[in-house]
Amino acid sequence: MNLQNPKKFKILLDQAHEVALNVLRPISRKYDKAEHAYPKELDMLASLLDGMNDGGEGINAGAAVGKRGTQDKHNKNGVNMSTALGIVEMCYGDTGLLLSMPRQGLGNSAIAAVANDEQLERFKGTWAAMAITEPNCGSDSAAIRTTATQDGDEYILNGEKIFVTSGERADSVVVWATLDKKLGRAAIKSFVVPKGTAGMNVERLEHKLGIKASDTAVIRFDQCRVPAKNLLGHAEIDVAKGFAGVMETFDNTRPLVAAMAIGCAKASLERIKEIFHRELDSNYATPYLQCSNLAAQIYKMEAEWEAARLLMLKATWMADNKQPNSKEASIAKAKAGRVGNEITLKCVELAASVGYNETELLEKWARDSKILDIFEGTQQIQQLIIARRELGKNSSELK
Repeated sequence: MNLQNPKKFKILLDQAHEVALNVLRPISRKYDKAEHAYPKELDMLASLLDGMNDGGEGINAGAAVGKRGTQDKHNKNGVNMSTALGIVEMCYGDTGLLLSMPRQGLGNSAIAAVANDEQLERFKGTWAAMAITEPNCGSDSAAIRTTATQDGDEYILNGEKIFVTSGERADSVVVWATLDKKLGRAAIKSFVVPKGTAGMNVERLEHKLGIKASDTAVIRFDQCRVPAKNLLGHAEIDVAKGFAGVMETFDNTRPLVAAMAIGCAKASLERIKEIFHRELDSNYATPYLQCSNLAAQIYKMEAEWEAARLLMLKATWMADNKQPNSKEASIAKAKAGRVGNEITLKCVELAASVGYNETELLEKWARDSKILDIFEGTQQIQQLIIARRELGKNSSELK
């Protein structure tokens, strides 16, 4: 395995790095303080990203393409990897602002993972949020209670969704709902609901610990009518396949969330190394046991960060090469989420009053990093998924 970034992505990543430093960092604190205010500076940046994506592999939230199990004979570093690497650089600038980027919502990945060819074309260019979590169903996505009842050429949605990232700003929302509660997880499907659809109402925006530039909404669906053609994938309920269809979404979004954590932690690591540069050996020539305690802690964080980065790359490479990556996606997300949060908090601790003060962004990165260990499946859920895959057990056998 080549542990370096593919050379063909160099220009893309250099551009993303410059954007992080010269566009996102300068407005980072501004929108951290102005919670719920839309960052207008992102409109031009989003247009540039659209142009980059049209040219091939770019930073595209709808990373997943192709179907699993149809591997090419040749190694492919494609849109999943380029997206993840681009996200690392953008979150090096600001995670909340990346999540606020038009047409880069996690719902776009849901569309890319599940939609048929006609839907992929019809929803091309939309900015899609993703609505999964409910008041009485947090990490257990299979416990969804929002219903979708067919009425002719439409489905009627009823229920409430919470913690919907970009729920107010996005062009549409990908909503998970059940066609039949009695059939359990097999009956859960995802629907694209355009903004402004009658019966879909944003109830409130949440006040949060971090990623304050990103709006997080509570949305209620009350007799909300959606065209049947907006049901992603197939309407048939396949009890044998169960929940696998919609869960494929997570196989593609979890490595992207891992990339966010890696980017945020990278910012903290680089800053703490700048602060304590006199304590560090830039050539790593000093044996670990002969380093100062401070230097040893920083070197250990670097090693953990690098391990998380490589696990993320493996999960995205598998997706690009159409290999089943459910376990690897969860491993990458679990490792990066935990390590990212530990690194950002440790950097605040090591920098003492400098790290705790708003004159630096260290405290902000620590706040932002916590959500990256929670959404798209908590640390505990990822470990449970990994255990099931390793032991060959299903969800009813290992809870």
